[in-house]
Amino acid sequence: MKDMKIEIFDPAMCCSTGVCGPSVDPELTRVAAAVYSLEKKGFEIKRYNLANEPGIFAENETITQILNEKGPDALPVTIVDSQLKKSGKYPTNEELSEWFGVAKAELTEKPKKRVSIQLKQL
Repeated sequence: MKDMKIEIFDPAMCCSTGVCGPSVDPELTRVAAAVYSLEKKGFEIKRYNLANEPGIFAENETITQILNEKGPDALPVTIVDSQLKKSGKYPTNEELSEWFGVAKAELTEKPKKRVSIQLKQL
């Protein structure tokens, strides 16, 4: 199953995951955590942002057709091994679990960033 390729075509967002700014959509946080967890397990899963990577959208015939027919409201779109799997909503953790053959609980790990602060004494 690790040779499976999943691509998620996101609507235009401020950053690659959409989990930035003052008010973060919990759905985007869930998807970002699931993608992070799957990548750590060695699965190939890519996300493309319409605002930052329009060329990738234009190069994909399926995405071009969907955008021409339904417009950007059809995003996000999920393609699994070149086959359209979902349009208009992100895949659920249940769907990702089924597609990748992993437990749903394994899709909730969030990236951990360590911040070190060095204070100078005055």
